[in-house]
Amino acid sequence: MLTTQAHINSSKGRYLVPSGMKYITGQNRQQITLFPISLDDAVAADNEARIIDLFVDSLKLQEFGFKVEFIENGRPAYRPADLLKLYIYGYLNRIRSSRQLEKECKRNIEVLWLLKCLKPDHNTISNFRRDNPKAIKKVFRETVRIAQYFNLIGGALIAGDSTKLRAQNSKKNNFNQKKIDRHLEYIENKLAEYNKTLAESDGDDKEQIKKEIKKQELRKEGYKQIEQQLKESGQPQVSTSDPESRQMITRNNITEVAYNVQTTVDAKHYLPIDYKVTNTNDSKAMGDMLQRAENILGNNDFTALYDKGYHTGSEFQKADELGIEVMVAIPAVAANAPNREYNVEKFIFDKTTDCYTCPQGEILTTNGRWHQAETYRFKRYTTTACKTCPAKPECSKAKCGKAIQRSEFQELVDNNKKRIIQNKELYRKRQQIVEHPYGTIKRQWGFNYILTKKGINRASADVGFIMTVYNFRRIINTVGLKTLKEYLETVVSFNLEKMPRLKLKLSNLKVLTHQIEKRLRIQHISLKRLYLIQKLTVEIGF
Repeated sequence: MLTTQAHINSSKGRYLVPSGMKYITGQNRQQITLFPISLDDAVAADNEARIIDLFVDSLKLQEFGFKVEFIENGRPAYRPADLLKLYIYGYLNRIRSSRQLEKECKRNIEVLWLLKCLKPDHNTISNFRRDNPKAIKKVFRETVRIAQYFNLIGGALIAGDSTKLRAQNSKKNNFNQKKIDRHLEYIENKLAEYNKTLAESDGDDKEQIKKEIKKQELRKEGYKQIEQQLKESGQPQVSTSDPESRQMITRNNITEVAYNVQTTVDAKHYLPIDYKVTNTNDSKAMGDMLQRAENILGNNDFTALYDKGYHTGSEFQKADELGIEVMVAIPAVAANAPNREYNVEKFIFDKTTDCYTCPQGEILTTNGRWHQAETYRFKRYTTTACKTCPAKPECSKAKCGKAIQRSEFQELVDNNKKRIIQNKELYRKRQQIVEHPYGTIKRQWGFNYILTKKGINRASADVGFIMTVYNFRRIINTVGLKTLKEYLETVVSFNLEKMPRLKLKLSNLKVLTHQIEKRLRIQHISLKRLYLIQKLTVEIGF
C-alpha cells in the first residue's frame, strides 16, 4: 500500500513523514482475519522444507540404528525422524549450533511446520548429533543412492583428496614433548630466579615472591600431568580441549589443530560418494578409500586420481590387489645427484637379471638380501666400478660410490609413473573434481571448522551432516525440485502402502515353507521306519 500522508499511524505511535513522500505500509498487527491460515497453508508447496520432510520419511530409519535417550516410564523421547529433519534443515541453511536450532524451533515458521510445532531443547538436539555418527553416515549413503538412481554418478572416474577442518582446540592447548620440555625449562629458570631473590630478600616482598613460586610450581605440576598423558597415549602430540585433534600443516607450512577429512568425489557431477574423518595425514589413506569406493560403486572398473600426499608403495599394492587403476601425482625427488643426469630414474632396471645399468653402462647388482626400512623392505644395488669411474663426482658424493635402494613396491610405483605420463590431460581433472565440494562447503557456506568437541566420532557426525546436505543441495539443483519431490513421494507411498503388504506376503510364505518342511520331515521319518522294517524282515527270513 502506498501513502502520501504526512502522518502514518502505527501500533506504537505516529511517525512524521515529509509531505509528498511515498512509502509502502504494512498490515496492522491487530487486524483480525476472517479466514485463519493454517500452518500448512503458510508453507509454499515448493518450499524446501517439504522436500526435507519427504526425504526423511522415505528413509527406513529403524534400520539405521539411531539412538535416542529417554528415561523408562518417564517422558517419551523425540522421534529420530523429527530431529533429523531439524538438522538437515539447519545445515542447509547454515545453522549448525544446537542453541540456534532451538531458537529456530520457536520462531521459524518453516521449522514449526517441519517439526509440527515440537520444540526440543538444545541438549536434546546436541545429544542426537553426538550419539549417532554411524547412523548419520547411513543417511549420507542414501543421498548417494538417490544420485545413482538419477544417474548423477558416472562411476568411471573418481578423485580422492583430504581437507583440514579446524578443531575446537587452540594451538596453545596442543602439546608435544619438545613443547612441554620448553615450558618446563622456562619454569625451572623462573623458580631458580625467584628462590635466589627470596634468599636475598629481607623485606615485605617475601610473601609476594612465595606466591609467585607457588604459582610456578602449580604450572610445573600441570605440565607434568600433560607429559604423563602424552606418554600414556603413545602419540607424538596431545590436545587438551579436543583430545583426538592433531596439529597439522594446512598450507604453505601453516599449521592448525584440526581434523583431516578424506573424501572421494565422482567426476560426473562432483558428488562426494564417501568421507571419513581422521587425525592422520594422507600417506596411508588411499587403500581404504578405494575399498570403500568399490563397495559403493559395486565394481572396480574405475580410475582413481590422487595428489602426491597419497604416494605410498604399500597403498599402490592395495590398489593392485583390488584391481583398481590409480593415478597418483609423482612427488619431487628426495635427493638429487650432483648432476641430475645421474639421478636414480636415469638408471635402467632389468627385471630378468635383477640389476641396474647406469648412464655410463656399468652394471649395479644386489646380493639378494632384503633390508628392512621403517615401513617397507628394499634391496641394495652397487658396483665396484664406481671407484674408478670418471663420472663419479657427478653421480655420487658417497665414498664408496652409488648405491640404489629398490623398494619391494618399486614396480608398482613405476607403473603409476607411466600412467601419469600417458594420461596427463586426464590427471589434470583431479583438482576440479575433488576441490569443487570443498570450495562450496568451506568458502561459500563457511563450514571451515568442526563445530563439535571431545573426539573424532562427534566430528564425524558434524562432517556427516555437511556432506549429506551438500549432496542434497546438488541433487536438487541438478534434477530439479519437482522431479525430486515426485520421486520421494513415490518412495514414501511405497513404504506406507505396498511394503506392509509385501512383508505380510513374505511372512505368509515363511509360514507355508515351515509347514512344508515339517511335512517333509514327517514323511522322511515314515520312509526311514518302513525301510528299517523291510530290512529286519529280510534278515530274520520272513
